[in-house]
Amino acid sequence: MKQKVYVTYKIPEKPLDLLKDKSEVIINEKDRSLTKKELCECLRGMDGVICMYNDQIDREVIDCIPGVKVLANYAVGYNNIDFEYAASKGIAVTNTPGVLTDVTADLALGLLFAVSRRIVESDRCTREGKFKGWTPTWFLGQDITGKTLGIIGAGRIGSSLAKKVKGLDMRILYYNRNRNKDFEQETGAVYVEKSRLLKESDFISIHVPLTNETKHMIGMDEFKMMKRNAVLINTSRGPVVDEKALVEALREGYIWGAGLDVYENEPNIEPELIKLENVVLTPHIGSSTAETREKMAEIAVKNVLAVLNNEMPPNCVNMG
Repeated sequence: MKQKVYVTYKIPEKPLDLLKDKSEVIINEKDRSLTKKELCECLRGMDGVICMYNDQIDREVIDCIPGVKVLANYAVGYNNIDFEYAASKGIAVTNTPGVLTDVTADLALGLLFAVSRRIVESDRCTREGKFKGWTPTWFLGQDITGKTLGIIGAGRIGSSLAKKVKGLDMRILYYNRNRNKDFEQETGAVYVEKSRLLKESDFISIHVPLTNETKHMIGMDEFKMMKRNAVLINTSRGPVVDEKALVEALREGYIWGAGLDVYENEPNIEPELIKLENVVLTPHIGSSTAETREKMAEIAVKNVLAVLNNEMPPNCVNMG
């Protein structure tokens, strides 16, 4: 009898063909995420699961699915899964690292440009027929070339962004839990304490995982340290930034603008944030290219197949 694998949301079909050759694959056909109750019901009796970042797989869900051997998260982050508890139950948790690096850094850079040059705001104005001719003071934005970029988190994505902005002749500061000398040699970045980065940077881009230490690492105290013309970019995890504090900082002019792809309570967004003109909001599209999403599916499938073959998966985050 074939082993069973459940996929909690539709993903690119081609990589699933390999899995279908080896297993019985069941896909959630609902055009929405599953509730906790539905996860318990649908995952019960499965051998493997390909799950999404917005599937909250906590102890309660894990206790409902004793037969599952692997939870293959279709994402780099895995804070949606109680991975330590899963390990205690013999369940491997895997992720899809590497393939999201450049596309997420691309989006961070895109948001930096969109906010600084007021691209979304001016596009809307043009579409609404308000453009009546050039004037010298309309939609004044921020210079980018030659300015200072502060990168919080010198991992793969932070490093990729730093490499991309070298052509913009930007001064790069970075703050990381540990100093990264390879990062410094590749990019010319200077390691500084977080407070100095906040005070000296014109642009600040966040690239850290969500942990107990990083939750709300950017709040009102941090906003008040920043330059009045600073732009904050977050493509990492929403709860890293205190969203209510961000609203106040944007409204009161503690910072100039922000570009966000992630939110504290996804998919819900702080209502007051949506009303502000000096923030660009995208719907968690950091990895959203056809090529990247297919590569993510390939990695998730390989992780599942390894476990079902009694092998250590290549991207296990909770065992080894």
